[in-house]
Amino acid sequence: MCGITGMYAFNLVGKFNKIQINNATLALQKRGPDFQDTYIDEWVGLGHRRLSIIDTTAVANQPMWDESKRYCIVFNGEIFNFVGLRKDLESKGVSFFSHGDTEVLLKLFIYEKEHCLNKLNGFFSFCIYDKVEQTFFLARDRYGIKPLLYLFDEDKFLFASEMKSILQYGIEKSLDYSSLYTYLQLNYIPAPDTIFNNVKKLLPGHYMKISRQKMDIQSYYQIPYNHDHAIQNNVTYDHAKQKVKQLLEESVQRRLVADVPLGAFLSGGIDSSIVTGLASKHKPDLHTFSIGFRDEKFFDETTYARLVAKHFNTRHTVFSLTNQDLYQHLNAILDYMDEPFADSSAIAVYILSKETRKHATVALSGDGADEMLAGYNKHAAFNRIINSGLKENLVKSLNPLWKLLPKSRNSPIANKVRQFSRFSEGMKLSSKDRYWQWAGYASKEETLLMLHPDLRINMWLKDYFPRRKAILQGLPEKENINDILCLDMNLVLANDMLTKVDLMSMANGLEVRVPFLDYEFVNYIFGLPAEFKIKGSLRKRILKDAFKDMLPKQLYHRPKKGFEVPLLKWFRNEMKSLIADDLLSERFIKDQQVFDYVEIEKLKRQLFSSNPQDIHARIWGLIVFQWWWKKYMVS
Repeated sequence: MCGITGMYAFNLVGKFNKIQINNATLALQKRGPDFQDTYIDEWVGLGHRRLSIIDTTAVANQPMWDESKRYCIVFNGEIFNFVGLRKDLESKGVSFFSHGDTEVLLKLFIYEKEHCLNKLNGFFSFCIYDKVEQTFFLARDRYGIKPLLYLFDEDKFLFASEMKSILQYGIEKSLDYSSLYTYLQLNYIPAPDTIFNNVKKLLPGHYMKISRQKMDIQSYYQIPYNHDHAIQNNVTYDHAKQKVKQLLEESVQRRLVADVPLGAFLSGGIDSSIVTGLASKHKPDLHTFSIGFRDEKFFDETTYARLVAKHFNTRHTVFSLTNQDLYQHLNAILDYMDEPFADSSAIAVYILSKETRKHATVALSGDGADEMLAGYNKHAAFNRIINSGLKENLVKSLNPLWKLLPKSRNSPIANKVRQFSRFSEGMKLSSKDRYWQWAGYASKEETLLMLHPDLRINMWLKDYFPRRKAILQGLPEKENINDILCLDMNLVLANDMLTKVDLMSMANGLEVRVPFLDYEFVNYIFGLPAEFKIKGSLRKRILKDAFKDMLPKQLYHRPKKGFEVPLLKWFRNEMKSLIADDLLSERFIKDQQVFDYVEIEKLKRQLFSSNPQDIHARIWGLIVFQWWWKKYMVS
C-alpha cells in the first residue's frame, strides 16, 4: 500500500512540471511513510512513497525496473494471488530478483500486457512506463478500492494517488460547478469527475494508455450482472450458502499474507464479525479493534464487538471516544481532505485507523457486504415498494403527518419518523428519481437554491444532467433489488465508502483489506436471485444464514446501525462558533460568491431548531467544502 505520482511531458512547456516530481511525491508521505524515491528522464517523471507490507527489503523499493531497464513500475496496492502468478511465470522461464508482488505484477504485464489485469486478485492502481515505446500504461482495480487521479492536456499528462499530489504540479484550479452541485446533494463527487474541471478519476475496472498527446481509456471489468438474464435460477439456496462460505473463507485466507502485524476492524456487526471469525480460524493470535462513543450510547456498538471478540478469543482493543475527542481531531481530518468529501463517518474511521496503526500495519474490514447483499435501510425500503401492499400505501397516505412531526437521526422515535417521511416521498417518484433522492441529503431544487443567484443561471448545469443520466442508466423503470445493488456498488461503494476508508486509513499509514470485494465472491453474489439477499424484513439473508452457526446468537436480534458520529450535539456546542462566526458567516459567504447567504442562514436556523431533521449532514458538507476552499482556493 503506497502513494504514486508521475508525469509525461509532451513538449517543452510540459517539461517544466519535472521540477515538481519530488514535491508531488513528498505530498503522499502519509500514504507511504517507509521510503521515497523518484525517477526522472527527459520527458518522464515517476514518484513513489512506500508502505512496506510484503518483502520489506530494499530490493522491493520503487520505482522498480525490470532487468532490461526497459520497463518501470510504480504500484499502490496488493496482489493476493502473486505467489501462483509467479510460479506460472517461472514455468515459462521468467526469473525474479525480489520476493514480493510488485515484481510479479511488472513481469506479468511485460508478458501479457493489458490482459494481465484479468488475472489479478487484489486491489491496485499502478503505472508502467515503457522506455522504448515511450508509453504509460495505468490501471485501477475492479471496484475502486485504490484511487487514481489524472490530468491530460496538450502539454502533459499527470497522475497521482491523491489530489494534493496533483496540485503540487501547479495546475490551474478551475472549479467544476457541476461537481459542486452533485457534491451538495450526495456529500461526495462521483468518478470520473473531481472538484476541478481539468482533473479526472480513472473509473474502477478501467485502464489507460498514454503516448505523446494521445490518451486511450478502456474498460476491462464490469460486474457480471444483467437485469434480464443473469440470475442463476437453478441454484438452490442451500448450495448457494455453502458456496458463499467457501468463497469468503478463501478470500479472507488470501488477505492474511503480510510480513508486518495484521489485525481486523470489529464493529460488532454481521460483516466485520464474519471476517473476524474466518480470520481467527487461520490466525489464532488475531488482534481486533473497535471504536465507541462514550457520551452517545445511541451510536455505541462496542458491547457487541466485545461479545464477538470473546466468542472468537481475539486480542481485542476498544477505543472509547468522547465528543471532545472528535473535536480534537477535526483539524487533522479536514486538512487531509484535498477534495470535498463529507461522509461524516470518516471522522470515526480516521480515529480508528490512527489508533489501530499503533498496533498493526494491516487491518481487515467488512466493507462491501451491505452494498452487494442488501444491508441498508434503503434496500428494505426499495424491496417494500417493489412488493408494495396495504402497509406501504398507508405510510404513503400519511405523508402530510410525517411532514409535521420532528425528524432526527439522534433518537429512535424521531429517526423512525424521518424514515417514514423519506419512504412516503420516495413512493411518489420514478425509480431513477427515487434512487437519487435516497442516495443524497438534498433535492436538486434545494441544492440549486443554495448556490449564489449568479450561478443558478449558469450554463454549467448542462453538464450535470448527462452525468446523472450516465450514473443511473443501468436502472430500469421497473427495478429489482439486484439493479439497486449493482448501482450501489458502482456509485456508493466506489465513491463514498471505499474513498472514505482509503483516505482515512492512508492518512495514518494503515493498509485496509476488504475480503468481501474479492472478485470471485462478487461475481458469484451477482448471479444469485434477489430473494437470496433480502426476504421480507430480513436483509443480507444468505450471509446471515451461511454463518449462523459460527456467530454469537445475539447478533441476529439487534437493529442495523450505521457507522455514524454524533454530529448534531457537536455542531451545537464545540463547533458552534466555527459554523456561525467563520465558515458559514455572512461575511465569508458573501465574499466567496459561491452560495446564497439567505439559504445558508435558513440551514443554520434549522440546525439550531427543535426539528433539525437531516440538516447536520448538509451542514457537514458545507463545513468540509468551506474548509477546503480556504485551504486550496484562497491564495
